[in-house]
Amino acid sequence: MAEKQEKKPAKGPEKSKDKKANRRGAARLAAVQALYQMDIAGAGINDIFAEFESHWLGGEVEGDKYLPAEAAFFRDVVSGVVRDQAKLDPLIDDALSNGWPLKRIDAILRAVLRAGSYELEHRKDVPGRVVVSEYVDVAHAFVDGDETGMVNAVLDQIARRFRGDEFSRG
Repeated sequence: MAEKQEKKPAKGPEKSKDKKANRRGAARLAAVQALYQMDIAGAGINDIFAEFESHWLGGEVEGDKYLPAEAAFFRDVVSGVVRDQAKLDPLIDDALSNGWPLKRIDAILRAVLRAGSYELEHRKDVPGRVVVSEYVDVAHAFVDGDETGMVNAVLDQIARRFRGDEFSRG
C-alpha cells in the first residue's frame, strides 16, 4: 500500500504546497459522495452536479470546511462512472472475493470502487498507485480498516489489469 500523506485529503485547512493534488482529493471525495447519493436516492446526474457544485465543492458541511474541489475532475469521474457502470461493475465483481458480488457491498464502498476503477482505466494522467492510495484514503473517511483493506486489494488488482506496466516496475 502506498504511503499516505493525509488521512482525509478533502478536509481541513489548506497547508500543502500541492494545491492541485488537494483539489483533486476533494473532487474524489465529492465524486464518491455524489455517486453514493445517486445510488441510494436515485438522484439524476444533472441534479447531482447542480447540488454539489453549488453547495458541497469548497463549502461547509455539518461544521466541516471542505477544500475547493477541481470541478472538471469531479464531473469527469461522476459522469464517467455513470457512463461506464455496466462495464465497471463486472470488472469489480471479478476482483472481489468469491461469494461477495458488488451488489452485496455497502453502497459507499460501491461508489469508492466504481470511482477508483473508472480513474484507473481512464485517467492515465494520474499514476495508478496514487489512484489506489487516494481512494483508500476516501474509504477511510467512511468505513473502518477491514473495508479499506478490501478497497486496497480490489483497486490494486484492477490497477494491475489497466496499468500493469506501472506495477511491474516495482
